[in-house]
Amino acid sequence: MERTIWEDRAEGEGVHEEEVEEDHHLFLDDAQEDNDEVGLGDIVLEHEHQREAFDEAEVVDETGESNDVPGQDGGGGSGSFFNERLFNERWLNETAMPVIEWVRENRVLVIAVLLVLLILRWKLKDFRRRWFAAFLNRHYKKVDAKIEEMKKDVFATLGFVVSHDPELRKTGGLKILEIGVGTGTNFAHYPDGTLLTVVDPNPHFKKYYEANRKKFPNIQAEDIIVSTGEDMNMVPDNSVDVVVVTQVFCSVGDTEKILRQILRVLVPGGKFYFYEHIHEFDVANHAFRRRLQSLLTFMGVWPFLFDNCHLNRDILKAVEATGFSKVEAQRFYAPINHLLLQIMRPSLKGVAEK
Repeated sequence: MERTIWEDRAEGEGVHEEEVEEDHHLFLDDAQEDNDEVGLGDIVLEHEHQREAFDEAEVVDETGESNDVPGQDGGGGSGSFFNERLFNERWLNETAMPVIEWVRENRVLVIAVLLVLLILRWKLKDFRRRWFAAFLNRHYKKVDAKIEEMKKDVFATLGFVVSHDPELRKTGGLKILEIGVGTGTNFAHYPDGTLLTVVDPNPHFKKYYEANRKKFPNIQAEDIIVSTGEDMNMVPDNSVDVVVVTQVFCSVGDTEKILRQILRVLVPGGKFYFYEHIHEFDVANHAFRRRLQSLLTFMGVWPFLFDNCHLNRDILKAVEATGFSKVEAQRFYAPINHLLLQIMRPSLKGVAEK
């Protein structure tokens, strides 16, 4: 047990217990006076100095030998956990806290803006869809090599799928249904001879989709069926080899209903390929991002700007509960470089088989 300075002094100099107690009270009185003179700013500065000292310090074990902090150069461990934790703490202090403080100071303005957004959401639904289609078209015009490489991994097994249609089997083609096709950003990953049926509830994607499909004459892409994934009864039962859905479940009205529709239209043995941004799953290291995703969704800001996109969804449990014979999925972080879209990095990819 650690001994106090007063106990050591009493033992070493023969000081009486009463004197030790008196010294103890005098010390507390002096500390209280000093504390009264110290402002909040000084305390914060001292706290920051202590944090900086900790960041640079080495961990000393009980034997007195110094060990490098696990995870840093020269020390044990992988390094990712410690560095990630420091990064998150510094990001919280340098970026998140100033934003939170600004919101507190300007809460009247924030509330007013939210009210305006709610009114616009109600009155200008068609305008939002036009804007969203134009935004995505502009965003995807510049091909991101890292994203395309990631998509190659998502669709890596597509080339091994064999069509149920005898004629398509001869050419190696497939019958694919894509729900939420948008501008057609997945065309480059479909095999030659693909017969593509597409569904999308936003009619303003049509001109961008038409311009894009002309670049892929190796794919027989049909006109967009303007409908939601929940209501695509025009697609026959057991009629497609593959269903593809990417970055769509964040904005749908009924996840379970769409999954049942996907299961319905797939042939026995057919595959469902999915890639979605999801709610932050690493709470230990990214708790603030998870809270921010929930806040932006709850306040309606993100859904308003991005056509009902919700940042706090994760479809894996729903996929597993739908009735597929096999589900293989992985949570990961997408290589997104756009600053605004960093909040969408937590992702889920996988393949389910009927």
